[in-house]
Amino acid sequence: MADFLLEIGLEEVPARMIAAAEAELLTRVRALLTRERLVVPEAKATSYSTPRRLAVLMEGVLAAQADSEEKLTGPAWKVAFKEGTATAAAQAFAKKAGVAVEALEKVETPKGEYVGATVKRVGRAAAEILAAEVPKEVLGLYWAKNMYWRAGKPERFVRPVRWVAAMLDAAVVPLEVAGIAAGNASRGHRVLHGDAAVVLEKAAGYAEALRAAKVVVSVPERRERIRKALDKATRTVAGARWREDHELVETVTHLTEWPTVILGAFEREYLELPEEVLVTVMRDHQKYFAVEGADGKLAPHFLAVLNTEVDAEGEAIIRHGNARVLRARFKDARFFWDFDQKTPLAERVESLKHVTFQKELGSYYWKTLENLKVARELAAAVKTAGVKLDEAALLKAAELAKTDLTTELVKEFTELQGMIGGLYARAQGLGETVAKAIYDQYTPASIEDAIPQKVEGQLLGLADRIQTIVAMFGIGNAPTGSKDPLALRRAANAIVKILAESGLPLRLSDAMGAAASKDGQVSEFLRERLSFYLKDVRGFAYDVVGAVLAAEADDVRDAMARAEALTAVRDGEDFAAISAAFKRIKNILRQAGEKGFKVGSPKSVKLAAEAQALRDAAAALAPKVAALRQERSYEEALALIATLRPVVDTFFDKVMVLDADEAVRGANLGLIDEVLRGFSGIADFSEIVTS
Repeated sequence: MADFLLEIGLEEVPARMIAAAEAELLTRVRALLTRERLVVPEAKATSYSTPRRLAVLMEGVLAAQADSEEKLTGPAWKVAFKEGTATAAAQAFAKKAGVAVEALEKVETPKGEYVGATVKRVGRAAAEILAAEVPKEVLGLYWAKNMYWRAGKPERFVRPVRWVAAMLDAAVVPLEVAGIAAGNASRGHRVLHGDAAVVLEKAAGYAEALRAAKVVVSVPERRERIRKALDKATRTVAGARWREDHELVETVTHLTEWPTVILGAFEREYLELPEEVLVTVMRDHQKYFAVEGADGKLAPHFLAVLNTEVDAEGEAIIRHGNARVLRARFKDARFFWDFDQKTPLAERVESLKHVTFQKELGSYYWKTLENLKVARELAAAVKTAGVKLDEAALLKAAELAKTDLTTELVKEFTELQGMIGGLYARAQGLGETVAKAIYDQYTPASIEDAIPQKVEGQLLGLADRIQTIVAMFGIGNAPTGSKDPLALRRAANAIVKILAESGLPLRLSDAMGAAASKDGQVSEFLRERLSFYLKDVRGFAYDVVGAVLAAEADDVRDAMARAEALTAVRDGEDFAAISAAFKRIKNILRQAGEKGFKVGSPKSVKLAAEAQALRDAAAALAPKVAALRQERSYEEALALIATLRPVVDTFFDKVMVLDADEAVRGANLGLIDEVLRGFSGIADFSEIVTS
């Protein structure tokens, strides 16, 4: 067996696109080799990437496919042979199978006698298969943006392909990608190694050969190297530590091939600016890591990750240059901060008339007025339920929430929208509740983020998002497929998360009602996001989520409680049997409907003893289950429902539900319909998958 190496050399790829492409290439190559019977499924595969390359190393690749034998079935025997003579149908089948007519054989099947053929296939060489199939897999990679780079040629890729290495051990695989013939040569670091080719002696030595050329091709190794270098550089400042930033670590990992770290400094006077501003300048604009002291406060230092290696003199020059650029950014930020304070937020509301929210809807002034309406409705709803809040502060926050869009600081640093409004509100003495609500209006920005801590921030976030969703759906701008340019799914995810993780006594329909919406599309959209939250965030099984949402999908926290209870009891023998019985009931009712059978009343005729026993048991349990549901003691309620198993089993063993007598049949159908509806309020048990 051999090792197969594939490396695609490119112009620099944007960092945000690399990880997904690396994973997809690995999946495609592994699937190709498995599909072609060239590796066992558990064969080890390793992926690599840098800004200039994607690579896969697959171990244990067979030199060729094993020979195989396949049984083919053709036309019916009586069609293929007439009075012992082969017909055109037999000859066509023989030709297709690649055998002589004389080699055809009679095959007995459940449908009768058919023509068969045994075809022996000689396994193809791995190199032949790889040469033919790998280019298709490479050019089939998904990229958010593609480009043409060869005039008159059809290939589209994220960046121009510059070289290809493809090897089975030491032998070159004769494949071609976008006009580039594969070889046994790679490229090292642009600066530290230069233009000389890196000749690969064997596929297995790929990573070591590139390391010698100042390229660390392993992403985990590069990530760990960066973390250690950040630690080492920070230790030169007493009591300091670099501020953990997973996303920035990932970004710089995908921006470098040979990473090193330098520590720089800036003047303490800039620490008078809010940390949010300083960190955003460092992180988002310069890709620098912030440094904090033992007290957790920002220190006047930064860490820059370089894609090169320099001596002490070169390091000093780079440090000075980085500090100069950062200082200029900080000066701009300080100027904008001071300049913006000359116009209070309250005086900026009118200016929102000149800032477009959405061309078909209006300006951010319109958006502000709409948000205020929704915020008032939500405030009234939670106050009625006994929640304490500062309604005046909430409405003031809603009025001023978008005014920072008119500030110079947000125009320069758009990432700080919302946060700057909150900081300005605090600096202008508008009160901590108002400031915090404005500051947190876009929280959570992702499903991993925490929700706003205070009720006012939670309600402002809900009001802003539900108003946007309802308005966009109203003009036909709902998300379609994978496209969601307005990030409505993210907004809906945040609504569900706030309702799930706060103490707000609000349902999804309450949020919609506050935005004056009864749109079924919006309702289904929010339901879909609740399903996502329960499955992908909370980790409930898909059938548990389906069962819960089939019963009721409006109260988010209640849905979570029901999913937890269902998960706790689903593996019990009695509950599994009840779930199967409810599925059977649902199927019987569906079939009855298809046949036009009427569902009658179980009171209309004298029921069979087993049917009456089921009705009596259900009637006895119903009030107890209802009481437990009222208390949200769902696990106890489900355990109680499971006790119906013996009478349900006996009913189905002894009673013919679809009786020939129309009256009896109607009564039986009425009985099982009554049981189904009476005990499906917590979950639709028929959705549970039982083994």
